[in-house]
Amino acid sequence: MAKTKWTVLPKSLGHLGKKAWRDPKSGTASKPTRKNNWNKNQPSSTPAKSNPNQTKSQAHVQRQHQAPTIPFSATDAILLVGEGDLSYAASLVSHHGCDNVTATVLEKNLAELEEKYPHAADNVIEVLKGGPKCKVLFNIDARKMAPFATKKTKESPGQTGLMDRIIFNFPHVGGKSTDVNRQVRYNQEMLVDFFKRAVLSLAPGGTIVVTLFEGEPYTLWNVKDLARHSGLQVDTSFRFQAAAYPGYHHSRTLGMVKNKAGETGVGWKGEERSARSYIFRRKDETPKPVITGATGSNEAPLGKKRKIGGGEEEEEPKRRKRVDESDESSSEEEG
Repeated sequence: MAKTKWTVLPKSLGHLGKKAWRDPKSGTASKPTRKNNWNKNQPSSTPAKSNPNQTKSQAHVQRQHQAPTIPFSATDAILLVGEGDLSYAASLVSHHGCDNVTATVLEKNLAELEEKYPHAADNVIEVLKGGPKCKVLFNIDARKMAPFATKKTKESPGQTGLMDRIIFNFPHVGGKSTDVNRQVRYNQEMLVDFFKRAVLSLAPGGTIVVTLFEGEPYTLWNVKDLARHSGLQVDTSFRFQAAAYPGYHHSRTLGMVKNKAGETGVGWKGEERSARSYIFRRKDETPKPVITGATGSNEAPLGKKRKIGGGEEEEEPKRRKRVDESDESSSEEEG
C-alpha cells in the first residue's frame, strides 16, 4: 500500500493551507474540499431595496378600492353652494337618487353660466328631473345668501333652518391676487361669512360639508378654526372621492380655460387631485345619521348604514380640540 506523502506548498498556493494531500499515483496536489452549507441557509446581509414608485402605486390602488364616504342620505334636504357647472348636483339626482336638492350658483342667469361652462344647461335639466323639490337658483352669493328657513309667525318668531346637509365643494375666491398671503386671507374671509350664513339654514342635527384640496395653500386656511366663529365644530373628515359621483367634473371659479385660439382642451383635472371633506355640526347637537346604500343608485359604491362621525380615516377626538387662531372670511365659489 502506497504511503501518503505530505508536502509543503509554495507560497503561490498558500491559500490552500500549509499542507496539501498529494496523490501518490499521479503526484499532483489537489485542493482539500470542505462542505460548508452555512451561508446557504442564511438571509442576505443586504436588505432588498423597496421601489418607491411601486409603493406609491400600491397605495393608490388600495385607496381606489376603499368604499367612499357619502355624507348625505337620498331623502335629506340638501343645499349645494357654489355649484359651478352643476355636474355634482346632477350626479346626486341621477346616480344617488336624491329628490330634495337645491343647487345654487353665483352666476346671474343661465346665459352667464353657459358662457363659463358650455355644458351646464344639460346638468340643469338633469337636476330638474329629480322632481318638484329639486331646483337651481342663480345669483346666490355664499357670503350673503338669505336663510332657507321656516317663516316667522306670531306663534314662532324664531326661524328654523330647513337644510339637513349644506355642501360647499372647493370654495375659492378666484384669481383676486397672486400673493399667497392675500389669497389665504381672502378665502378665509369668504369661508367665515359662508359659515355665518349657512348656519341659519341648517336644520336641527344638520351638517355642513366643506371640501378642499389637500396641501398648501389650502391647509393654510385653517378651515376647522374658521367654523368656530359660527358656533360650529368639526365632527369628522374623510377623503373626497370624485369617482363616487359619476359625471362630476371639477369646475374652476373663472370657468373653462381657453387657449389663444379660443379653444378649450382637457387640461388640468381637479377631480384627480387629492382632496378632503370636513363635516361640521353645531357644538351642542348630535348630527343626524346618514344612511347610505339605500339611495337607489347601483353605480356608486355607497357602503353601509353608519352615523357621521364613525367613518374611516376620521379625526381622532384629541385632534378635534384646537386653538382658535384665524380671522374673518370673502366671496365667490368653485364647484
